[in-house]
Parts: sequence; structure tokens; C-alpha cells
Amino acid sequence: MLTKKCRDCGQEKPVSEFWKRKASPDGLALYCKECFGRRNAKSYRKGQAKQGKQTRPYRARPTVPEGMKYCPRCKETKPFGEFGRNRTRSSGLSSYCKPCHNAVIAEYKQRKHGGHRNFLLKLRYGITAEQVEQMKALQGGVCVICLRSAAKHVDHDHMTGLVRHLLCFKCNGALGQFEDDPQRMRDAALYLEGRGPHARRMMIDLGATVLNRANRHLLRSLSKWAQPRPRDHRSRRHYHLRQKYGIDHEDAELLLHLQVGLCAICCDRPAEHVDHDHGTGDVRGMLCTGCNTGMGQLGDDPVALRRAADYVQRRLVREVPDESGGTRLSFTEPDVDPRMVPLDAWEPYRRQDGEFRKAAVAVEEEIESMPWAAIFSGEWDADTGAPTG
Repeated sequence: MLTKKCRDCGQEKPVSEFWKRKASPDGLALYCKECFGRRNAKSYRKGQAKQGKQTRPYRARPTVPEGMKYCPRCKETKPFGEFGRNRTRSSGLSSYCKPCHNAVIAEYKQRKHGGHRNFLLKLRYGITAEQVEQMKALQGGVCVICLRSAAKHVDHDHMTGLVRHLLCFKCNGALGQFEDDPQRMRDAALYLEGRGPHARRMMIDLGATVLNRANRHLLRSLSKWAQPRPRDHRSRRHYHLRQKYGIDHEDAELLLHLQVGLCAICCDRPAEHVDHDHGTGDVRGMLCTGCNTGMGQLGDDPVALRRAADYVQRRLVREVPDESGGTRLSFTEPDVDPRMVPLDAWEPYRRQDGEFRKAAVAVEEEIESMPWAAIFSGEWDADTGAPTG
């Protein structure tokens, strides 16, 4: 083992006990690490004393075996595996062991930000917990989309990063599944009501908008290429479909063939899941993962889907004057002050709002079906959908 003699203590020590120093012929410091620490501490304390400052007594660096590291918080020497990673350090390890590191970070968050939740709100959304509580009070504590659950999650626009409002867990997740696409949500509402392009295709080919045990034989008559599998080769999925939906693997493949392999709602993603009415058990179609999961999180509710579509387009929540001369939030038709409605009393307002938005969609569909020549000539009003005469 290579050794070197320290100029201060005069002891012969391994070269690992010396810091590196480019100016030395051998590339090592003149003093061992222990003596170098005492010299450095003496010089530092002398300078501090000249400035009238007090310093704590010098503490010698503890001797650490190979593969171990000293934690200055718990004052214990532990294996490298007890320390987290930190690429900014020369050792590649954090200063404190994992339990101490967690405690230090928790203390920092509490001291600087008032707690872990406040730290995350500032980091992700740029708001504080107090502002979240103010938003919750303005909403009356209810999710602005479904009007059924308590508002607990901060929702933001993923394009701009701006905070929108507070939602429940399911509505917040559903927006993500639909990728904040309002047209997909409106198409999903039509799909649930047995309308839209998929329902028309099913009606033309099967004479019904859903598939069940009574009319599944009509689906088989549409495709001559479909041949039933031998009983010995039927898969586990075959029996699962029979038990849960009343169809088998061949029926699912024929339905997928009828949809050209694409989702019955968005029509641009592969259909992977059989969707059914949870009340009647009838199969409505085959959907992609996003549409299937998003509808499930919104409870297969056309009202919530249309409200979610308007919410994404910033047409749902608006500010209106209140009696005190200030402003308040409004997110239903007819208008009602959300601060005055208990959490369990929203159902009547929700039903009325659903009828209003459904009628508004019907007017938009009627306008879209009108000949543009009649609108430009003034025979039809493009806003109301009614004849001008």
C-alpha cells in the first residue's frame, strides 16, 4: 500500500488519507485530512474572531470505513444503500441518510411553505391552500361538472397551465381520459342517448341501436366470412363475454368489423373494449380505452358529458353580479347562487340544466343541417334556427 508522511503529525499514512493537490509533485496535499481539517478550522475561527463572531468548537471529521458514509443529522455511519442519490455531489449520494433526508425536507416545506400540500399547490399550480379554500367556497363546495360530489381536486388547462376550477376525482380524471376534447364528450353524450353516427349505422344494419341476446343473430347474418370457432378452441374471453354481455367472441369480432375496427365514439382510435348499458345489460358498441374509461368516470351520464364539454370550452362557469354589488359564480341554467345550495340539494338544478343543454345541442344540430344559402339569404336566423319571416 502506498503511503505518505504528514508534515504536521509526522505519521506515515496511506495516500487515501490525503486530499488531492495538483501543485504537489505527487499530486497529494502536504497534510493528512485530519491535520488539514484542524489547520483549516483554526484559520477560519481566527478570521471570525477578528470580526467579533463566535463559532462552535471544531469537530473532527469522523473516520468512515470503505463503503460507508457519515450522516451529520443522526450522527451515525451507515452503508451507501442508506443514502439517496444526488448527482450534484462528488460522491453521488445525498448529505443525509434517507430518514434524515425526509425529515429535513418536511421541515423545510413546513418552514417555507406551510406544509407539504401548500408546497405542491405552489409547485404545480402557483396557488396556495388558502386560495383553494376560497375557490371551494365560491363554488359552494360542489364539483362544477357533475354537481353531485364534493370539489377536492384542482383542475388546470394542460396547454396554458392556468387553473380553472375545483372538480371531484372522477370528473377530473374523465377530462384527462377524453384529452380535454369537447367534441368527443358531446359525441359520447349522443352515443349514450342512442343517437349519432354509430347508432344510425346500428339501426340501418340491425334494426336496433343496441346488441342483446334477442337480436345478436342479426349481426351474424351480416357477415358471411364469420365462422364459429370449434368448441375446443374457444378462449376464456369467449365465455367471459357470454356470461357478462350475452354475446360471444364471434359476436364481438363481428361488431368490431361493423365499426371498421374503430371506436364507436371518437372514430379515430382502435376499439378495444365492449361497452354495455349497466342497467339493461345491452351492448352499445366497442370503444377505445379513453372513451370507455371517461364515460365510466362520468357515470354514463349525458348531462355530465355535455357540462364537461362546455366546461373545457369555458362556456360553463361564468361570473355574474351579486346582491352585494360584487360578483359570484354561476354554472347552471337557470341561474342559482352556488353558495346558497347545499351539497345534497343540487339534483333539481342539475336536471333542469341537462334539459337546457340538450335543447341547445338540438338547436345547433338543426342549424348545422340547414342549407347555408338560406341562412345567407336571410330566410333563416343562424342564431335561433328559426325562419326570419
